[in-house]
Amino acid sequence: MANPNVVPPTLNLELGWPSYQQIIVERWQGNKQTVKQDYVAEEVPVALVYNGTPHVVMLASPTNLEDFALGFSITEGIIQHSGELLSSHIYNHANGIEIRLEISDQRHCMIAEKGRNLAGRTGCGLCGATTLQQAVRTPNPIKNVLDVPITDLLSALNKIEQQQKLNNLTGAVHAAAWVIPENGIQHVREDVGRHNALDKLIGLLLRLGKNPAMGFIVITSRASYEVVQKTACAGVNLLAAMSAPTGLAIRMAEETGLTLIGFARQNQYVVYSHPERLIQAPYPTLIQ
Repeated sequence: MANPNVVPPTLNLELGWPSYQQIIVERWQGNKQTVKQDYVAEEVPVALVYNGTPHVVMLASPTNLEDFALGFSITEGIIQHSGELLSSHIYNHANGIEIRLEISDQRHCMIAEKGRNLAGRTGCGLCGATTLQQAVRTPNPIKNVLDVPITDLLSALNKIEQQQKLNNLTGAVHAAAWVIPENGIQHVREDVGRHNALDKLIGLLLRLGKNPAMGFIVITSRASYEVVQKTACAGVNLLAAMSAPTGLAIRMAEETGLTLIGFARQNQYVVYSHPERLIQAPYPTLIQ
């Protein structure tokens, strides 16, 4: 039975799905009740179809989907560089969104061999992998030599919240930010899935013709294995996560040469791998 309190979002098939909806909620504090309008983030099935063949359906925030498609294609090893994505078109349907992508026949044959035609849930970065080799892919060692001053990391951690527009409204989405030392946060992408936010960010950078290795990444989630894997695939050598890493993520970071930081919140952080890239300075006060 439909919830009578939900205000259904208007779906315009030309403009696309809304990223949030408004609902009326009962808010309780102790024995005190208030009735207020609230904002709830949407998650929508997004089907990625390569050369007419369905590949995977991900649950994602229906924003910046061209960036998502390109980033996903790169970090999942479907294509090796952005020039191999020949075209992409987004189609809105009543029950979700379809992204039709054209890649070379050679690349399409390679993904057809993987046999991945499953659903990827919001919190899943490996859904659809059918073998252990597909699930635990080791990226090539990171070659860039970018060093990161601690002050730049702390500044980004202190400023990222104000750039999380959808999360500030709904409190339900993750963000991934690309930061250039001495220049601050350059780009932010948000999504209900942490790996989707990262794919969107990587896709944006490649679409704009920027080299992801020129900066580092801050993500407002835990550092799971697939987040480390995607960061390394993009050639970025430092990832700072606001929550904890997993053991597999740490081992992958060590193996690929990624500097992995967890529990990164304002003026504190824990370094789990390759601390040599961090440029220490006299202990700063909280960066404003």
